[in-house]
Amino acid sequence: MNQHEIGRGISLSVGASMLFALLSGYTKLLAPLDGLDIFAWRVVWTLPGALALLVLRRRWPQARALLQRLRREPLTFLALLIVASLLGVQLWIFLWAPLHGRALEVSLGYFLLPLTMVLVGRFYYQERLDIFQWLAVACALVGVLHELWMTRSFAWPTLVVALGYPPYFILRRKINADPVVAFALELALLLPFALAMLYARDSFAVIAHRPDMWLLWLPGLGLLSTVALGAYLGASRLLPMALFGILGYVEPVLLVGVALLFLGEALAPGQLATYIPIWCAVALTAVHSVRLLRKERATRRSEAIP
Repeated sequence: MNQHEIGRGISLSVGASMLFALLSGYTKLLAPLDGLDIFAWRVVWTLPGALALLVLRRRWPQARALLQRLRREPLTFLALLIVASLLGVQLWIFLWAPLHGRALEVSLGYFLLPLTMVLVGRFYYQERLDIFQWLAVACALVGVLHELWMTRSFAWPTLVVALGYPPYFILRRKINADPVVAFALELALLLPFALAMLYARDSFAVIAHRPDMWLLWLPGLGLLSTVALGAYLGASRLLPMALFGILGYVEPVLLVGVALLFLGEALAPGQLATYIPIWCAVALTAVHSVRLLRKERATRRSEAIP
């Protein structure tokens, strides 16, 4: 991976984190829909955006090639089904948690996720870490161990996030498809289940007399999801797995801010010893990312000199 791809991947990852944090608070605008309803509507309204991305980025040839490949390779199709299922679980829990007072538990899962991704990058992909990355991992590990010592366990939403995403990204890389194309196909596979869920839960009737819901808030949910997930998946393809994992610390920091400032959740004094080392990891990650971006700019300047 060259420096230009890494710089672009960092920008996509940080932008996605900001949009995901906004999406967490956005769920409050969708009352009286609950977590399952919002998950299903998110799939319904995100798929058109994903298809629009295919058109805007001229990815139809890649889409046709992947469909032909899936017909020839049943195991690849099975892997895509598993990937879509893993994505569906993450989409659901991300929207379910803020409505049930579990946003901090999910944010802790996103704090743990970079550690698991770094381990995957280091030991599965044999990627090397520099000193700032190792220090960031060490700081985050202190916070995680403190949380484990305090609670003697992790809440199940925390584990779903921390352990659910790594196999998703590993399988995605094995499929080796264009991220926008794969994302659209994953949503298409989830669509029948989403529609069946909406019908079974009578969600259509809930919004039938809410024009603001189906003209503004639900399309807005789809737009936010499309841009955020598209940027996130693009970053996963451009960045080394370890760096992609460490940049994941940006999102949970923002999610904690949303949970505390807008969702009314509280942070116990004892939890500060969990979050402060992790925030230090975020700062070290920022330093590492700035160094990479400076290298990219220096490389571009040297290439521009005749």
